[in-house]
This record gives sequence, C-alpha cells and structure tokens, in this order.
Amino acid sequence: MKKGKHLIQRGLILLLGNEKTQPITLPLFAVFLSLLLGMVIIAVTGANPVNAYQNLLQGCGILPKPSYAAYKNSFTDFTGFLNAWTPMLFASLAVAVALKAGMFNIGVSGQMLISGFMASILAGYADGLSGLTAKFLVLLVGIAVGMLSGGLVGWLKYRFRVNEVVSTIMLNYILLYAVSFCIHMWYINPVSRQSAPVTQASRLTLLDVSAGGMKIDIPLGILLAIGIAFLLRFLLNRTTFGFEIRAAGKSPEAARYAGMQVGKNMVLAMMLSGSLSGLAGVTYYLGYFGSIRPKVLPAVGFDAIAVALLGNSNPAGVILSSFLISILEKGNTYMSSRSGVPGEIASVITGILLLVSACTGYIRYRINRLKECGPNTEEKGRKGRRGAQSV
Repeated sequence: MKKGKHLIQRGLILLLGNEKTQPITLPLFAVFLSLLLGMVIIAVTGANPVNAYQNLLQGCGILPKPSYAAYKNSFTDFTGFLNAWTPMLFASLAVAVALKAGMFNIGVSGQMLISGFMASILAGYADGLSGLTAKFLVLLVGIAVGMLSGGLVGWLKYRFRVNEVVSTIMLNYILLYAVSFCIHMWYINPVSRQSAPVTQASRLTLLDVSAGGMKIDIPLGILLAIGIAFLLRFLLNRTTFGFEIRAAGKSPEAARYAGMQVGKNMVLAMMLSGSLSGLAGVTYYLGYFGSIRPKVLPAVGFDAIAVALLGNSNPAGVILSSFLISILEKGNTYMSSRSGVPGEIASVITGILLLVSACTGYIRYRINRLKECGPNTEEKGRKGRRGAQSV
C-alpha cells in the first residue's frame, strides 16, 4: 500500500514538478481529473461515458453525427459552435484581465447585458444603416458602454474602497431590472416576450449563408476575439502598462512603493475588462442571439470565471479553456438526447472543473513540497509528532 502511494507521489512529481511548465501541466491535470470524475458520474447514471463524450463532440461539430437534416453537416454544427464560443472567449478574457490586476470581476454578466441593450437601441434598431456601418457602430457602443460600467467598479474601489465583488454583484441586479423595465415598457416583442429583434444589418453573425449546398452561420467576431487574446498577451507581458497591472495585482503595497499609480492602474484595468465584457455582450445579444430575454442574466458571464481560472488568467490559456467549456455547453443537448444523460451533467462537470481549478494553487504547493522534501516527508512528520506526544 505504501509502495503504491509512493509510486503515485513520484509520478505526480515527474508530471507536475517542473515549475516552468506548471502553468500548463496543472490546468491540464485539472481538466483530466474533472473529465475522469465526469465519466464516473455518467457511469452512475447508467450511460456509457465514452459514448457520452463522443456525443458531446458530435454536438459541437468536432466529430460527425450519424445523420443530418437538410442543408446541414458537421461544418454547419462547428460554425454554430464557433458562434457560441465567441462571447464566451470575450467574457473569459474580461475576467482574466481583472484577475491579473488583483480584482474579481463578477459583474461580467451585467456588463454584457447593458452593453447589448445599449447597442440594440442605438444601432440594432436603426433603419437605413449599411451592414458595415451598423456592425461597426454595434462594436463601438459595446466597447464604450462596457468600458464605462467596468470603470465605474474600478473607480468605486479606488475612491471609496468599495470591494469589487460587492459592487459588481449589486450592479448585476441593478442593470438587470433596469434593462428589463425598459424592454417591457418600450421594446417588448408581444409574441416571444423578449426584446424586439435587431436588424440583420447590425447582426454580428451572418445567418443561413449558402456555401457548398449548405446553410451555415458565420460568426464575424471569432477572429476578432482570438486576435484580441494575443494582443492582450502582448500587452500584459511586454508593455509597461501590463507590468504595472500585474505588479499591482500581486502586491499593491510594493507597486505603490515603486512609484506606480496603483489606483489609476486599477481603474484602467477594470475599464479594459469592461470593454471586453461589452464585446462579449454584443456578440452574444447581437450575434449569437438577436434579442434580449428580460430578467435573465447571461450564464456566460459566470461560466467565464471558471474559464479564466482554468486558463490561469493567461490569454493563450483562456483560448483553450473557453474552447473546452464551450464544448460542454454546446454539445450538452445532443449528448443528452443521444446518450440519455441528464442535461445537468455538463453543468456538474463544469462545476467540478471550477472546483479543481480553484485547488491548483494547493496542488502546486503540495507537489513542490514533495519535490523538495521527498515522498516520505509526511510519514516522517507523523512519526515525529507521535514521538513528541508520547514524550
């Protein structure tokens, strides 16, 4: 038994002990462990875990389905998946930027909502605009409104020391009920009970485009999202502004002692985070969807917290982690219908992934301790404590 335990410890040290590669290996370990636990849960429900995960990938268009409806194939499913992935990627980058600055932006959902609503009424309902002008205006409004809402949170913390967790949660509900009131008063669709649909010229997704005999939805924002992710990576790792944000996030006192304007950087970081939330909002409400459902906050903003933690707040890591979470969200329906797995299982796996990701810091500590002191450290420590107690 002890030999088996020591072998496992040595294996973990070999796989996860390199401090240079831990930012990559630890998230991968979290994903592996979460998917493994997910397989156990699926097996408990009586379904085949391998088939369930296969159906999950088929629902996203990564693997082909056994059959398709007219004008559909695996590529049409994959472009639909990209359409859902776009706002998730933007929202996750918003959380990651705030985390780099030492702040927890839980208000991404509210910032998405107000940005999508303002873009809808200022550009989405405007007639006579060309497609290019309308789409540019939608992006501009989304960035501006998201920047203002995020900057407000940063300013409240800088000026009045209001904790950003409290302020973002409160703003989520303030914006939710304010937007819902406006929709019910002036923009309600009496049939769908959602906001009136925006014009096709303002949609950030091209719907039912004919290509090779297929009809596909083309998300225009996905390339922008990936490009911004790499731009953020350069900004955070290669510029003075990025260095000051990371320094303020790790140790505000040390950054202040070094002459950095911590309060200013805090506000700027939240403005940047809010602008990304705004882009998530417009690609969600004027891209993936064409309207807003009143009294509902987008779950994307909360799922983005798990994505950012899993990606270690690294923009490149966020691309991969948001891709994975989007697979769970998008392929869930097909997995449930084909395998008979309850639809909530994907949410359970996402929750497990968040829980394991939150423990990666502790896992890193234990692995490094085992590497420094050897696998027998805990056993020797227990014997030493028992000997001291007997004395």
